[in-house]
Amino acid sequence: MFSAWPPSGMFPVITINMIIIISLIFFIFIFCIALLWILVPAFYGLPSVPTKPERIRKALKLVNLQPDEVLYDLGAGDGRVLLIAAREFGALSIGLEVGPVQCALIWLRIASSGLADRIQIQWGNFFKADLKAADVVYVYATSHEVLKLAPFLQRQMKTGSRVVSISADFPEWEPSTFDERDLIFVYQMPPESGSMMSYLLKEAKE
Repeated sequence: MFSAWPPSGMFPVITINMIIIISLIFFIFIFCIALLWILVPAFYGLPSVPTKPERIRKALKLVNLQPDEVLYDLGAGDGRVLLIAAREFGALSIGLEVGPVQCALIWLRIASSGLADRIQIQWGNFFKADLKAADVVYVYATSHEVLKLAPFLQRQMKTGSRVVSISADFPEWEPSTFDERDLIFVYQMPPESGSMMSYLLKEAKE
């Protein structure tokens, strides 16, 4: 006579309580990841808000991003700007991101993209970064945050480099180009003193 398989005691019996405990641990893990995703960037004043790929492409075209130029993305989020800039524009993309979960996700996306030689991700506060090598800096920040960013970018960025800002303009700078539909602002460095009003007045005269 054959004995029952598997032999009694060889494998643990999965009970309802074990399933509940495993599910609870998994839920807590996902909840902590979600909290880290939201709270760490928000603590620094820059909540992680994704941009639609079409808007990113328009911004990179508007700023005239060229192959082998160096693009810095301040607050890289899920890395979509870095990937589009490297894959479609041939740029060298560097993401600055304070969120550890976002950095881990971007690293995984870089590893699976085949673009590891053209994309870097740096974990930390971008206000402590060195942007002197940047040809283009991509910014998606609030109106409050761009006020703090303006003097930092002026100190850091070289002559002839460009800033492209999504949604928020730099109120004391006159943009060189502006897309009204998607609220995209481009600035040449060093920036020209002025505002959106002075830009619009010049456009009206031409």
